[in-house]
Amino acid sequence: MPIYEYRRPDGTTFELQQTFQEESLTVDPDTGVPVERVLHPPAVHFKGKGFYNTDYGTRKRQRENAAEKSAEKSASKDSSSESSTSSGEKASSSNGKPSKDTAKPKDAKPAVSAGG
Repeated sequence: MPIYEYRRPDGTTFELQQTFQEESLTVDPDTGVPVERVLHPPAVHFKGKGFYNTDYGTRKRQRENAAEKSAEKSASKDSSSESSTSSGEKASSSNGKPSKDTAKPKDAKPAVSAGG
């Protein structure tokens, strides 16, 4: 037989063992004040093959998805800038010429020898 929880208007609760066929109480059998049955969600969480964590709603789900999307965007920006830099270095080394980053600037003065 299941145990049902009932709440009084003042917020206190009590439990009562009843059969399925019995009607739910409308008044407290001890004091006679009106009561209402307290319903709780079932404590079942299926895990394993065929069940996914996304099947269960959470308040954080939207925030988690948004964080993942922003992380993916920033990762793709970082990888695109790294790939352009690395491809430029590869191209300069394959030509045998120094890359633009290592070339001397046009306005640089020639080095003066001290023995002169």
